Amino acid sequence: MSTTGATADPLAALGALPGVAESVESVRKAVDRVYGHRIMRRRSNEVTSEAALRGARGSAALSGADWALEEVRRRTDFSGDDEARVVGAALRLTAEAGQLLSIWRQSPLRVLARLHLVAASGRDDARVGRPRQDGEPVDEPLVGLPLPDAAEVSGRLEGLSQLIIAGSSAPALVTAAVVHGELLALRPFGSHNGLVARAAERIVLVGSGLDPKSICPAEVGHAELGRAAYLAALEGYVSGTPEGMSAWITHCGKAVGLGARESTAVCEALQRGAA
Repeated sequence: MSTTGATADPLAALGALPGVAESVESVRKAVDRVYGHRIMRRRSNEVTSEAALRGARGSAALSGADWALEEVRRRTDFSGDDEARVVGAALRLTAEAGQLLSIWRQSPLRVLARLHLVAASGRDDARVGRPRQDGEPVDEPLVGLPLPDAAEVSGRLEGLSQLIIAGSSAPALVTAAVVHGELLALRPFGSHNGLVARAAERIVLVGSGLDPKSICPAEVGHAELGRAAYLAALEGYVSGTPEGMSAWITHCGKAVGLGARESTAVCEALQRGAA
């Protein structure tokens, strides 16, 4: 996404794309239904904790570690193999995201660096916590799109940062989708870009006030919709066409809606005493 020559609020224009307003309204209704559930008045902390666990599982699945929820719940050691490390990284990011909300609007690049540092915890690598430089490889095998060079990464990250700091009248869904899509398109770090992008999406959705208690995990929805649909929608974002951008934003909207549905089911289970 280029902001060169853009209007003062380029994100707002995306809200007018075909299908986006309907997606925004559908997401708002889905989120409101969860927040209106009677169980949220007494046990919202439990719903938040469960949403965090399920969101981390979903994000890890999209990065190649598709574990059953009960396996994620049961395990305590996440250092045994590559998949375990991916799940561990997703869990750490989900926990860390909530601690970074107050910093995001002032210094999004600092937050992204911190997210990567947390995701890559334990790696003895000078590339951890900073954008990649020319010639440095990227370990993101599940995203096969062309890789922008370091100069483009730097420029677009700075543009994204300026958009976040300036603020926008765009709906939270639009901003979250752009942050998510831009980070996946750029893959600014040497590893864990998908996990970081989805954690950043969560920060926007929570910090915007759309989902202040973080109970509607979009990561669950992205995983449920499937990796093939996820990557196809991402290609639309990378294309930069109105149709492609609309397809990506509405895909993200479906993911948030499915996350809301998941937490509604959690609420129902708590109400029945089954969870």
